[in-house]
Amino acid sequence: MIPNTFEYHRPKSIPDALAILTAHGDDARVIAGGHSLIPVMKQRLTDISHLVDLQDIGDLKGVMVGDTIRIGAMTTQHVLITHPGLAAAVPLLAEAALQIADPQVRYMGTLGGNVANGDPGNDMPGLMMCLDAQFVLSGPEGTRTVAARNFYFGAYATERAEDEILVAVEMARPVGGYAYEKQKRKIGDYATAAAAVQMTAAGGRVTQASVAMTNLSDVPVWSESAGEALVGTDCGPDAVKAAVAAMLADINPTKDNRGPVEFKRHVAGVVLGRAIARAFSRC
Repeated sequence: MIPNTFEYHRPKSIPDALAILTAHGDDARVIAGGHSLIPVMKQRLTDISHLVDLQDIGDLKGVMVGDTIRIGAMTTQHVLITHPGLAAAVPLLAEAALQIADPQVRYMGTLGGNVANGDPGNDMPGLMMCLDAQFVLSGPEGTRTVAARNFYFGAYATERAEDEILVAVEMARPVGGYAYEKQKRKIGDYATAAAAVQMTAAGGRVTQASVAMTNLSDVPVWSESAGEALVGTDCGPDAVKAAVAAMLADINPTKDNRGPVEFKRHVAGVVLGRAIARAFSRC
């Protein structure tokens, strides 16, 4: 199918984009890489009469690496993989981005688009929660920051207002071991289950751990209790079992074409166990 008729806008600045959104209200929608919005428009599941393309806004692109990492919302998945400073500072980002779809998608797909629309199957939202990232939003009333862990409250439902644009993602430079494990049916598919782990250790024992899961509820799940179950342990079988049990209590998968609920819960336990082992080995 082809989309309904719409007016195409390509602003050069954030204020210009916000002015278009304000002028047209619910009839306007921003587009980043287009992998989520264009298919919906083609199926005519949404009726958008004003499409606001963010590609020409330079302030939405680029990476700043220091004690705090700042990534422009229009930075592509390809850049997350190939940027030398970022790959060294936050290797978990590159490891996860390499598992998103295929190279053709990663050249166009953006970090901002992946996290902003609230799709529970996307890889980056859970990863941002694991890394305790902050989302910088710009709107008619100014700029505000929302923690990734407080951003999602339902499938495709987020704290971002319709007249706001996600302009950047910020996070403290992580330290320690990391891993992103993902099980999917085929290349390009959403995860059946995926786990992100970032941890630190000293003297052979975990001192801090963060665990997040993808596509196992209607929102990405940061399992604080799973991370706490690992602290003070050597990530042996009992510790992993406790962390998996804590994580399973936090997720709420549903049956779909990726499998029944019990299968998804089994896969979730397997990928988390693998992620914990690999993250601990990298500490």
